[in-house]
Amino acid sequence: MTAPAISPNTLGIDFGTSNSAAGIAVGDQPFLVEMEPGENTLPTAVFFEPKRPMRIGRAATRALINGDEGRFMRALKSLLGTPLLREERRLNGEVTDFIKIIARFLAEVKSRAEAATHQSFTHALSGRPVHFHSADPARDAQAEVDLRDCYLAAGFEDVRFLYEPEAAVRSAAPSAGLGLIVDIGGGTSDFTLFEQDSSGDTRILGSHGVRLGGTDFDRQISIDHVMPLLGRGSQIRNAFGSETLPAPNRLFNDLATWQMIPFLYAADSRRGARELAKYAVEPEKLNRLVSVLEDELGHDVAFAVERGKITANVETAADPRIDLRILERGLSSPLSPALMQDSLAKMMGQIAQCAAETLAQAEIAPGQIDRLVMVGGSSLLSALETSLRQLCPNAEVENRNAMTAVADGLALSAADAFT
Repeated sequence: MTAPAISPNTLGIDFGTSNSAAGIAVGDQPFLVEMEPGENTLPTAVFFEPKRPMRIGRAATRALINGDEGRFMRALKSLLGTPLLREERRLNGEVTDFIKIIARFLAEVKSRAEAATHQSFTHALSGRPVHFHSADPARDAQAEVDLRDCYLAAGFEDVRFLYEPEAAVRSAAPSAGLGLIVDIGGGTSDFTLFEQDSSGDTRILGSHGVRLGGTDFDRQISIDHVMPLLGRGSQIRNAFGSETLPAPNRLFNDLATWQMIPFLYAADSRRGARELAKYAVEPEKLNRLVSVLEDELGHDVAFAVERGKITANVETAADPRIDLRILERGLSSPLSPALMQDSLAKMMGQIAQCAAETLAQAEIAPGQIDRLVMVGGSSLLSALETSLRQLCPNAEVENRNAMTAVADGLALSAADAFT
């Protein structure tokens, strides 16, 4: 007689671009681990400072806000599949790479989950986007290889992957009919089309995704509404003639991109900014750029943009602005809902197109969708909901547990992931 297979202790982990969470199933309910006091989500952020252990989550963000000496990093997931992930660099006197940094973050998630549940987790069920890199199949495949290496380096014996929107199906409230999970995360937008019958049985009809998410929204808002105050679009005089040329966009584009900000603090970037300011027609703007790089305020600016986006998304907000007093007293940039919608219109169209492609691949008409289940922090953007309501005019919109739906589904799925 063959003994029944014993399922290993498996932790469900939602490793996100902006936030992460972990959990297990208790009976038929998800139990998310308290990652920090009173919080079952953890900002996917790290902070390195001299002669101290790496800080993660809200502790990392507090270190940045408090002005502690060190290096802050966020949106690490966006580096998966890219050559930057395995490039060695020196931090706090040690040579490391982003594989090791992500592994240390995941190891801390594992440790906190084990302390909270009094279990030892040897295996992980990890969420992953449908496409890490929707426009590059080679990088897309490499990204999963990279993420697997991170989990193994974090101390897990094995890891399996589940598409994040398919995990969210597992945690969705049962309702007969056709549903579409709309998972708008920090770095990707993912969709799963599913059908449920009256007994709650669920059938996945298809999944699709695009590399576009909340950090991209922040980037575009920053490029349009903040970077011009730092010199983007300004004219730079030729040192050997009378003609002028626009300031090159690279510094501004990287400064608007969460995962690229730490690389701008290198000596060559600072030197380049000083050269631009020296020959600028509007030196006061380029001098702000110099200050951002020399004082390492790039993430402070990015957080200001994120806060401005959240404020502009609230219809009742009076005179919404991006507050840039960190750079200069009284400095701000208007960001009304209309201005934000103009900045994001192209991206909203791309996301709606991806949703339409998800339906078309399963030969389902948009008018057949009964409900849109919105998950992920960036799914709360009103312009996005408007765009998807137009695509699926007969669908009810659900926003239940938007921040934890994927983690809940991974927790529920973890128990039988290796059986």
